Amino acid sequence: MEPTAAEVAEADRQFSEWMRANLARAAEHFGVTVTGEPVFGWRLRSISAPAASPDGHRWLRVVSEQVQWAEGDWWTGNADANAITGIRKPRVLDVVEWEVPGVRRQRAELMTYVPGRRCSDTDVLRAEVDLPAEWWGELRRSLDVLRATPTTRIRKDAPGIRKAVHDALGLSIEVAEWETVHGDLHWANLLQPELGVLDWELWGRGPVGTDAASLYCYSLLSPRTAATVRAAFADVLDTPTGTTALLYVAARLLRRTSMGDHPELASQLHRLVDELTQQ
Repeated sequence: MEPTAAEVAEADRQFSEWMRANLARAAEHFGVTVTGEPVFGWRLRSISAPAASPDGHRWLRVVSEQVQWAEGDWWTGNADANAITGIRKPRVLDVVEWEVPGVRRQRAELMTYVPGRRCSDTDVLRAEVDLPAEWWGELRRSLDVLRATPTTRIRKDAPGIRKAVHDALGLSIEVAEWETVHGDLHWANLLQPELGVLDWELWGRGPVGTDAASLYCYSLLSPRTAATVRAAFADVLDTPTGTTALLYVAARLLRRTSMGDHPELASQLHRLVDELTQQ
């Protein structure tokens, strides 16, 4: 029997309190003091907050996962991203892990603090954002630096991409060109007024144009900003490889909408897929 809405809400409340306790445990371990209201990640699986340390401002993050999934590239992504230079981003300073035996594993990361405000409180941009040409130029430069960064990490492999697109769209695609990508580039992971790029869990090799395609798809509810993204990355998106990236991202986000995340984006994504397949 499906749980009631009230039961789900109570389970979320209890899990949120447990995650707050995990954040407090991490702060005590690292010898820092949480100084702001915590921010929860997707489906409460992570909790983050600004913190004060003897050495200055820090950012503290704890992620929790079932033990069988607490491994692999995504689990160490933020720390692995320390290898990336030339991009304004957090740097992981220290890590600690602990486990509820056989049930869940927690990973806490103490990071440098990157000043700025997020371009959006949600992944999907629901209101137009006005950013100067310098910001867009720095975003393009940062993604160019990233794409040239060597790594053995993989955002998603070719068979997984083919399956995702076929399952969501009923289409067959082949990825011909690869590059290093952030892998989750959306508006809540970008800072202004000075560009900063957050949340490096999923970075690795992916189809050329993945990051530009992601930002474009997450902009579809704000047409003026979407047009700016499309123009800024026209040399990437308006190509066969760009079409592949857009179809892959659209398939990934449509799966998310089917799970209840940002359902208002679904119609725009279907419209985009129709446009791409009629070219």
